[in-house]
Amino acid sequence: MQKTIDANQSQQTNQSQKVAVLGASGWIGSHLVNEAVSRGHEVIALVRDAEKFSTAGVQVRQFDLLDTQADLATAVQGADVVIAAVGGRAAGNHELVAQTAQRLLTTLPETGVSRLLWVGGAGSLEVAPGVTLLSGPEFPDAYRAEAQAQGEALAVFRQSDSPIAWTFVSPAAEIFPGEQQAPYRVGGEQLLTDADGNSRISVSDYAVAMVDELEAEQYPNQRIGVAY
Repeated sequence: MQKTIDANQSQQTNQSQKVAVLGASGWIGSHLVNEAVSRGHEVIALVRDAEKFSTAGVQVRQFDLLDTQADLATAVQGADVVIAAVGGRAAGNHELVAQTAQRLLTTLPETGVSRLLWVGGAGSLEVAPGVTLLSGPEFPDAYRAEAQAQGEALAVFRQSDSPIAWTFVSPAAEIFPGEQQAPYRVGGEQLLTDADGNSRISVSDYAVAMVDELEAEQYPNQRIGVAY
């Protein structure tokens, strides 16, 4: 599966959705918030410290993933869709990633949320049949635990019988700071590379791709990859 989309002509929708972004204060999460707001969606930012987050037109709610007693259902109340940008790299608590995937799949059916979009990793994408990017000797050790955690989260999604429609969106091998550079491509299980063998996407175009999927709902219960 491959599909090329010009991010300057991204699919637009007149139907605004209410989107809760978990991890909204993070690098990728903040770009997702801005892209969703720019396209007319109502955004709820779920952050650990609500006093440190402020974006015009965004409702901010305090929610700490590390608190297992925190009420997730209340945090996402009123949302149609949840986008989760979760990582354990900063604190080294990588087990949080798969745990959060399971928590969301279990709890969201009790709410009005019907869809879950997940900021995934590239390590589990295949560079050859049955060979993942993560398994290669050149994969950076600094990102290995993070990639393994995302692979475990993907397994949670694939093994789940939750009624929530999920989409696991893997970026290119390199996701870098930068503006939209259109077009980007959408693929399946194989790592997407360009004519020079590079696998790259800017964080801005990754956010475009995520909100495109939010609006189009083309890939329910699938993992997709996005790259130039």
